[in-house]
Amino acid sequence: FSTTQKMIIGVLALQGDYDAHRKLLENAPNVARVLEVRDEKTLNQCDGLVIPGGESTTMSRLCDRYELWQPLQEKLQSGMGALGTCAGLIMLSHRIDGATKNFAQKTLDVLDVDVARNAYGAQLDSFECDLKMESDIEYLTTDNQSLRAVFIRAPRITRVGEGVEVLARYDGEPVAVRCGKIMACAFHPEIAGESALHELWLRALKNHDSQNDTSQNVI
Repeated sequence: FSTTQKMIIGVLALQGDYDAHRKLLENAPNVARVLEVRDEKTLNQCDGLVIPGGESTTMSRLCDRYELWQPLQEKLQSGMGALGTCAGLIMLSHRIDGATKNFAQKTLDVLDVDVARNAYGAQLDSFECDLKMESDIEYLTTDNQSLRAVFIRAPRITRVGEGVEVLARYDGEPVAVRCGKIMACAFHPEIAGESALHELWLRALKNHDSQNDTSQNVI
């Protein structure tokens, strides 16, 4: 798509808080449509995909049941952008610590980070906080360049690979990261109605594909 075209964004809608993401994305100025993705046909219509928070093992099982896992992996590995929050971070990561003993949980392995499931505590340990952004603060619409984050049974990022940029930290630890068109965070911005990460991710999708369009036109 060109700089003048709006994007079609999918939200993986098998389980979790996908509806909150859909509502945020529907208000984004450069998004034409938001599709709830439950099958390969719908996935193939999307310029980018949000993988929401929820239960990562359940979402992985449902991807297998609906024959979505392989198409999803192929689309992401071939260059489609993705934003993962909480469980979405786990699914996008390279390796998981603390996976369930009853299910050999796999990952999409498109973001070079390792994560530990539920490392910030159980449901009762949930909390909210404001995070200071470390990158791209000039693009944020908030006055203080911070974003509201909700941590619910959140995973911890235990390793950040080369080429992965840290966007925000909590108590010195990375909680939001990005590599190209792949972005992920350990928390739920959508529950707080926080759109900053969505805006940054959509900007990355647009800029990356616009640059590709320009380079392809050079003779």
